[in-house]
Amino acid sequence: MSRRLVAVLMLIVFAIGFAAGALWRAYQCFVTHPIAITDDRLVFDVPRGTALRTLAQRLHEQGVIEHPVYFMALAYLRGAHGRLQAGEYALTRELTPPQLLDLFASGRVIEYRITLVEGWTFRQAVAALDRHEVFNGSRTALAARTDAEIMAELGRPDVHPEGRFFPDTYRFPRHTSALTLLKRALTRMDQILAAEWAQRAANLPLTTPDEALILASIVEKETGLASERPRIAGVFTRRLQRGMRLQTDPTVIYGLGERYDGNIRRADLREPTPYNTYVINGLPPTPIALVGREAIHAALHPEDGEELYFVATGDGSHVFSRTLDEHNQAVRRYILNRAD
Repeated sequence: MSRRLVAVLMLIVFAIGFAAGALWRAYQCFVTHPIAITDDRLVFDVPRGTALRTLAQRLHEQGVIEHPVYFMALAYLRGAHGRLQAGEYALTRELTPPQLLDLFASGRVIEYRITLVEGWTFRQAVAALDRHEVFNGSRTALAARTDAEIMAELGRPDVHPEGRFFPDTYRFPRHTSALTLLKRALTRMDQILAAEWAQRAANLPLTTPDEALILASIVEKETGLASERPRIAGVFTRRLQRGMRLQTDPTVIYGLGERYDGNIRRADLREPTPYNTYVINGLPPTPIALVGREAIHAALHPEDGEELYFVATGDGSHVFSRTLDEHNQAVRRYILNRAD
C-alpha cells in the first residue's frame, strides 16, 4: 500500500471521527439544553395515534426543538418511542428534551374540571356540560338529544335519567366526550346508592334503592342545610308510613317543568301531574334532581321524632310541627306575615 493511499485512508478515518465527535457533541448539547419556548407555558396537544416522526416534526415547526432527528434518536435510545401517550401537555421553559420525552410518556396531561351540583335537574347538568370549554361547540351536543337517546347511548335505554348521576367535581383530559363523563357519574351513583342501601336503617317504608333515591331527591330539594336533612327525611318517612300525602312543593315545581315561573299557585297544587304530591299518594315516579350522598344517607337513616310538618322560615331553615294546628300557626307566622 502506497504512502499516499495510507494518508488518504487516515484522513478519511480522521474526518469520520471528527464528524462523529461533532455530531455527538451537538447531540449532547441538544439533550442538555432546555427547549426553546418564549412563553412561560405552552399547551401542546398530542392527538391519539400520533407517530414519533410526526411528533418530532410538529415540535420543530412550533419552535420547541431545533433538531427533530435528535429527538427521535433520543426516544429510541431511551426506549420511549412506543410509550408516547395522547393528550394535552403543559410545556415549560426549563424542560430539557429528555424531560419533555418523559412527560409525553408519563401521560401527565392537562386536566379540566366540571362540577355537577346537588339539586340540579338532569337537563341543567346537560346544559353545563355543553357550555364547558372542552365540549362547547361539539357536533355531538347533548342538549340536542332526547333523554331516551342519551340513556340508550349510556347502556340504560329503559331508565329515566333524573337523579341517576352523582353530583361531584370531575376531572378529565381534553378529547374526553361528554357521554364518557356522564358514564362516570352514572357508575358513581350506582356504587354509592348500592353502598348506602346495604347499610339502611330497619323498618323503612322503602322497598327498593330507586325509591330511596326518589325520596333523597326530595330531601335534597327541600333544604340546603346538612343538619336538617335527617329531620326532613324523618317527616317524609312518617307521612309515608301513615299513608299521608307528602305535599312537598319541589315535586309540584318539577311537574310543572318549563311552565314554572317562580310562583306556585293554588291551581298548581291541584293540577294532577305524576309528580304533584299534593294530588298523588306516595312517591313520585322518578327522582326530581341530582342527589348527593348526604341526602341519600338521610333518606335511609331518617331522624326519629313525631313531627309531620315543616315550613320554611325564610333564612334557609325550617320550623317543624307535630300537629296541623302547630303547622298552621307556623305558616301564618313565617309565610303569610312575610307575604303581607
